[in-house]
Amino acid sequence: MKSTDRHRVIVDRLRSGAQVAVVELAAATGASEMTIRRDLDLLAASGVLRRIHGGAVPLSPAGVEPPFTARAATATATKRAIAAATVELIRDGETIVLDSGTTAVEVAKLLRGRSVTVMPLSLHAVRELLDAPEVRLLLPGGEPRPGELAMVGPLALASLRALRFDVAVLSPCAYGLEAGLTAHNLADAEVKQQAMAVSGRTIVMADSTKFDHTALAHVCPADRPDVLVTDQSTPADVRRELAGRGVLVHVAEPLENL
Repeated sequence: MKSTDRHRVIVDRLRSGAQVAVVELAAATGASEMTIRRDLDLLAASGVLRRIHGGAVPLSPAGVEPPFTARAATATATKRAIAAATVELIRDGETIVLDSGTTAVEVAKLLRGRSVTVMPLSLHAVRELLDAPEVRLLLPGGEPRPGELAMVGPLALASLRALRFDVAVLSPCAYGLEAGLTAHNLADAEVKQQAMAVSGRTIVMADSTKFDHTALAHVCPADRPDVLVTDQSTPADVRRELAGRGVLVHVAEPLENL
């Protein structure tokens, strides 16, 4: 099992329980206990968990948004594959409003060299596009959330209302068939709603881990997006249900197979 897959197993188990044990994780992943200890040390250094004797416990309480740096260090291969599949759905010449979040940053990296107009909704994504000469970069107003650097507040909303985009590329905190798209932060949810309202179509990027929990703030119903880009680990019944509701579901191929 690859390190990214082991990290996903660890994070998933921390979400469903109070702690994880090295012995249990070794049995679940087929890795040695020494390898699991190294994984736990790496995730602890990234702010994902706290090490304890024989295992680890969650760093963030359930329902609390993990730090951006912690999320950026987990499931990176999956996020890059989803970002690559998303960029393939964007045509040259289009105008794009690009959400905040770690997968959105991967999209920004891949848009370099493309003839598109982009308004990123986080300063992390802005940094990736500042020196991309082919990209027409629009900067929103607003107040950057600490750490996340997502632009929120009245000025961010006013920036969106003043424009019309071909496509909104969103990255919700959670996605459920009943709960729909949700976000941890109320102001972030409002920005996502406005981005959809001013865009001709909406592409949502959600890896499989986002389908097993619900965040605080409702963004929209599950079938509101036009397109969902996810990974192979998202349950097939969830994908079928969304497709039946009219959402075009794209399953990103692992980068090794592209």
